[in-house]
Amino acid sequence: MKTGALFTCLVAGTVLSGAAQAADLVVGLKSEATSMDPQFHQLSTNTQVLLNIFEGLTNQDALQKVTPALATEWEAVDDTTWRFTLRDGVKFQNGSTFSARDVIYTYCRVPLVENSPSSFTIYTATITDVKPDGDNAVLISTDGPNPLLPTDVANLPLLSADAAGAEDTVTYKPGGECEGMGTVPQSADFNSPEITVGTGPYRLESFVRGSQMVLTRYDDYWGEQPDWDKVTLRPLTSDGPRVAALLSGDVDMIESPPIQDLPRIEQAGYSVVDALSNRIIYLAMDQDGEAPSIGGTDGKNPLLDKKVREAISLAINRDAIVERIMGGYAQAAGELLPPPMFGTNGRAVDAYDPEKAKQLLTEAGYPDGFEITLGTPNDRYINDAQVAQAVAQMLARIGIRTNVDAQTASQFFSRRNALDFPIYLAGWSASSGEMSSPLKSLVATYNKEAGTGPTNAGRYSNPAMDELLKTAMTTIDDAEREKMLQEAEQMVLDDFGIIPLHYEQTVWALKEGLTYEPRVDQYTIASQVHAAE
Repeated sequence: MKTGALFTCLVAGTVLSGAAQAADLVVGLKSEATSMDPQFHQLSTNTQVLLNIFEGLTNQDALQKVTPALATEWEAVDDTTWRFTLRDGVKFQNGSTFSARDVIYTYCRVPLVENSPSSFTIYTATITDVKPDGDNAVLISTDGPNPLLPTDVANLPLLSADAAGAEDTVTYKPGGECEGMGTVPQSADFNSPEITVGTGPYRLESFVRGSQMVLTRYDDYWGEQPDWDKVTLRPLTSDGPRVAALLSGDVDMIESPPIQDLPRIEQAGYSVVDALSNRIIYLAMDQDGEAPSIGGTDGKNPLLDKKVREAISLAINRDAIVERIMGGYAQAAGELLPPPMFGTNGRAVDAYDPEKAKQLLTEAGYPDGFEITLGTPNDRYINDAQVAQAVAQMLARIGIRTNVDAQTASQFFSRRNALDFPIYLAGWSASSGEMSSPLKSLVATYNKEAGTGPTNAGRYSNPAMDELLKTAMTTIDDAEREKMLQEAEQMVLDDFGIIPLHYEQTVWALKEGLTYEPRVDQYTIASQVHAAE
């Protein structure tokens, strides 16, 4: 078992003199991006690919510290206005010059993206105006104090207004009412390299769904040039073929090698790097009234009862899952982020107590339990289907007869967003690196217009928590904001509105001569893979 302090990067490998002469890099990915549209789906498999092509005003490093990107500096002008100084001399991959117009266009487009599985309006909902400030800055106004705006804009990769067909002047208005947008391209349009135009170190050469994505180096990139002329990203969703591709030399690097294969990989001369991530694997439950795929309850939804939700949590032996299913490459979770990240409160992991769980079910009126279907992806998170099967067996021991409905990630997310599952297993990586991210997305009351709860497919709702979270998000003082986030999270967890299971520990395997700094957000970013010197 490998352990380490949070955010500790364990980089191993042999550095060979004269290694890494190759100009190409081939990476085997566990999951395929669902779209080349950087505003379509808040999904790490999309983000990690698109960060090679697109950039935001700010960036987050491997430890999620906010750093300059297309903005060189920023400051709060007053409680509701931020000024971002734009980087000079930046060209998009189509040759157009980066300017405030591109920032305005990008933020205007967010609410106009159709059929988004998890809308990026969560990052723009508070923005009331975006306008140029001279030739090299933008002013962003919000409807109240927003201390996290520099972090939020890191999650809004900037589009080329020219490539998207915008008019010469784009004027910001909230709620998708901007002027000068032209015909707004939708997700499918971004399969074309003529639309998928950013300022990043790589440009999209081709994208063949189910086969590969090819990126080529952008020679006029403003920043440090990457090590590779061409990068090929191949989705290898099955563990065995992904490891075989590495060991045969077909790929140079893979993400999420099966834990049981790590000794074999290392013995073959490959290096393994790993670090504890901020990704929480959790269970969400239908709390919206109806009870799809639940039997033995006379049509009632038992998940509306807090005692039933608590029973489910107490029935799960998280330590056993970590040791037996995850091989020690995980940490049992009592919160939505691993301590000591901002907003965590040190809440203990719920104790494994099946006897108390049975008692709670009896008190709730279900002494004989009931039957339920647990939805899960089988290719998205580390050992996701196996974890779901283990949870099902544990629930069965307290009388909740659980059928596991496992499917590919694309199928799972589509059905989850259609509210098909009474209970489902999923994961969340906090893009902001602090507690407001899981609270706003996973448990805030679903409100499409307000941009809250976009991934709350269980439709949990706690108005008191919503108000506290809203206040926290307008509190500039870090200490006060953290107290509010801690209290808001405690309210949700005390209500068993969502059930944390474990935090993933992320692993990569690389051939000799390559290095990669493990990221807390779990992203595999090709431009950050380096040839050892």
